[in-house]
Amino acid sequence: MSTPSFRNWQSVQDEALRRIHAREWAPGELIPNEADLAEEFGCARSTVNRALRSLAESGILDRRRKAGTRVAAQPAARATLTIPVMRHEIEERGETYGYQLAYRATQVPPITTSAAMATGSRVPLLHVRALHLASGTPYALEDRWINTEVVPAALEEDFEAISANEWLLHHAPYTHGEIAFSAVSASDDMAEALLCPEGAALFTIDRVTWDGAASVTKVRLLFAPGYQMRTGL
Repeated sequence: MSTPSFRNWQSVQDEALRRIHAREWAPGELIPNEADLAEEFGCARSTVNRALRSLAESGILDRRRKAGTRVAAQPAARATLTIPVMRHEIEERGETYGYQLAYRATQVPPITTSAAMATGSRVPLLHVRALHLASGTPYALEDRWINTEVVPAALEEDFEAISANEWLLHHAPYTHGEIAFSAVSASDDMAEALLCPEGAALFTIDRVTWDGAASVTKVRLLFAPGYQMRTGL
């Protein structure tokens, strides 16, 4: 029986998972290389690479440069975080959502931002700052950079009525991301916006999302004191 053609990375991932679960690819076993799998599945090698990378990020495969890809002997259990729509997050807490746009402009970002997004040091990006509110009380500050070469439609959106957070999740697909959690001392501007004392510890999320090899957006979210992150495993 011939193997059907696989047109997207999700179908390749599903077939790889089937083989792993059926022990056709046993724990610790070296699986076929990307070129052979691409030929077998009738798809591009990049499609296979994306599928295997996703499985490696989930701890199901162990990928090592020059050593090939193996089925993990003891697959890691990893928590998965979904990017929330801030409006939904606040409404699910039983509060009324509010939103205020503070700033929107196209400009060259700081070098740390362009480096994190791999956009080049002189490439202008869309910069958006906004305040999210819960029942009229400051909830989180959003400081975001958008790669308009990847999401050109963002240039046509004024973000007055809808947050960049919600708009991007509806209009800009992403394949993966990088996320970091930290505490930041509130500066004068942060304290004024979040109605908290200067120097207060603010729970902070820094996130960069990517569509393949191209960055989509980089955002820093600073939450008002007392915020608790809620997520499932």
